[in-house]
Amino acid sequence: MSNVNIKRAIDNIRSGTSVYTPIVEVIVNAIQAIESTNMCMRDGLVDIAIKRARQIDLVDSIPEVEGFEVVDNGIGFTDQNRDSFDTLYSAHKIAEGGKGFGRFTCLKYFEDMEVESSFQKNGKLFDRSFKMGKENEIIINEKKEKSNKNITGSKIKLLKIKKKKFPEKKIQTIARILVERLLPFFVNKDRIPPKIVLREEDESEVIILNEYVETQSQIQEINSASSNFCLERNEGEERFIARVFKFYSPRSQTSKVSLVAHRREVTSVSLHKYIPEFIEEFYDRKITGEEIAEKNFTIKVYVFGEYLDENVSLERGGFEFQKENDVIYGISQVEIEKNAAELARSAVNSEVQERYEKKKKKVKDYVNEQAPWHKGMLSEIDLTDMPYNATNEQIETKLQKKKYEQEIQVRGEVSRILGEGNLEDLKENASDIVRRISGSTKNDLAHYIALRRSVIDLFDRSLQVEGDGSYSSEGVVHDIIFPRRGDSDTTAFEEHNLWLIDERLNFTEYLSSDLPLKGRQDRPDLLAYDSRVVFRGENEATNPVTIFEFKKPQRDDFVNPSSNEDPVQQVVRYVRRLRSGDFKTPQGREILISENTPFYGFVVCDLAKKVRSWLEEEKDFKPMPDRLGYFQRHENLNLYIEVIGWDKVLKDASMRSRIFFHKLGIV
Repeated sequence: MSNVNIKRAIDNIRSGTSVYTPIVEVIVNAIQAIESTNMCMRDGLVDIAIKRARQIDLVDSIPEVEGFEVVDNGIGFTDQNRDSFDTLYSAHKIAEGGKGFGRFTCLKYFEDMEVESSFQKNGKLFDRSFKMGKENEIIINEKKEKSNKNITGSKIKLLKIKKKKFPEKKIQTIARILVERLLPFFVNKDRIPPKIVLREEDESEVIILNEYVETQSQIQEINSASSNFCLERNEGEERFIARVFKFYSPRSQTSKVSLVAHRREVTSVSLHKYIPEFIEEFYDRKITGEEIAEKNFTIKVYVFGEYLDENVSLERGGFEFQKENDVIYGISQVEIEKNAAELARSAVNSEVQERYEKKKKKVKDYVNEQAPWHKGMLSEIDLTDMPYNATNEQIETKLQKKKYEQEIQVRGEVSRILGEGNLEDLKENASDIVRRISGSTKNDLAHYIALRRSVIDLFDRSLQVEGDGSYSSEGVVHDIIFPRRGDSDTTAFEEHNLWLIDERLNFTEYLSSDLPLKGRQDRPDLLAYDSRVVFRGENEATNPVTIFEFKKPQRDDFVNPSSNEDPVQQVVRYVRRLRSGDFKTPQGREILISENTPFYGFVVCDLAKKVRSWLEEEKDFKPMPDRLGYFQRHENLNLYIEVIGWDKVLKDASMRSRIFFHKLGIV
């Protein structure tokens, strides 16, 4: 006699079970009952009858499913089996993975469970019948008497579906789901299952579940993909067996990976969780003459292993180990499923790769047509986990996430360089860091302004004296403003910071940085052929040309009479040669120059006392009001030249951006 709070036990059943859980439980018990006899398994029979409502559904003319009746010719409810049923957490079938709790799932989904059984005792047959209780007694209304039958077996009735309707109506659909749940029994070569039949109660339709695998070819194993894999846990290595199957004509089902314990499917998750390209069905194509026949299928991977058998939960709706990052057991559910998913990929690798390329093209088309500011990330971003049929919103979210990750990484590097007070990293990495700073956030003004703050900080740091008393070379500061040995054909808009000198330089048609003009060795530090976007200008002779020359901070030897690096004279020389009309860009594009083409020259250097005297007394330059720069006009060349200090560049750039920094709270 049992004394169990049955209602509480049922209420405490954890998630992971479904209405099919008790049906599978009863079928598995029937198989085990047949295995307990001495008969040949080919002679065993599990007969599953669908019990339907008498009232026909007005929508599809198929009556609702109300319950099931499972009949087997197994050993029956012997005294030992009866006592095991009456014992909570019975260890009677522990060798077969029994938990002594599965029968309680029957009353979670059905109102009643009734048992009728014939069994043998001392050479005689007896009948036993009872109902499963709902309060404190597991067995109620029990009857036992001599039997008039000549075989043993059991009949289990699951009656009156609880709370809601049974999810499926068609017998074909129910059969398919049961086969998926029970497939480990059907494909076990060492333990052949008995004949398992699903039928309507009036026998109007009968389906032999074994034939899905044996004769109908509805399910086929892909032997080339089925394999073993091992995972490391705290106590050593665990081995898993993964078997990969094709399920033909899957209707609305998706490809899945299922974890199995004691030959029963415990968990099932869609494969597209790990490989998005599995979201859709696959097709076998057969060409016969001029006809092309396609047969749709999904992939399902069943994973077996002692680790799964040992750690299955009480209700068989999950496992004791964690889904992710299991510290105690050492191997999580996600780890197992990921490895199984890779085996599934190998089964249809060409189709998966084709879908991945299609996904990449969709992202590329989106960027080219709607979000060109993201072009710089196309070669870096990993699209593996992006949904196969991603919407534009999902694509944009993915790109924004990648952009944010880049920003965090770059800001960390900038902070490290500034914090360590070591300019060696700056010399080596300035061009790369600045490119990444500028190139990652042009589509977001707030982020862009924040990164300008970082650029200005780097620029300020590059102008400071090093530990040995020296200053950065003009190459370092040059790369911050515009990478050397490049031009606007090879250097993207996002990869320069010309706004440090003049915001208008962001909108030029052609820029050449430290490259020789075609046919000459002359190499201006920066040549800007201006075609301002706001005026929609093109490569026209009336548009101005701007030339820059940079000199290393604190350098003043270029003012010596013996120097051949007079920056003012260099600018004048470049203008005269450009006016000759013989020059083209390194890519062979003609630079259109006319008599009235305006030229602007900028020399950026430190305005030491020696340089100021040289500009005022020898070059006849006029000082600017702030005394941080000088200017002069060459009327004959239509040339206006400014000589400005590095401090002025830094000060003006900071002033122009200060209001934005203030609004963002990063002053």
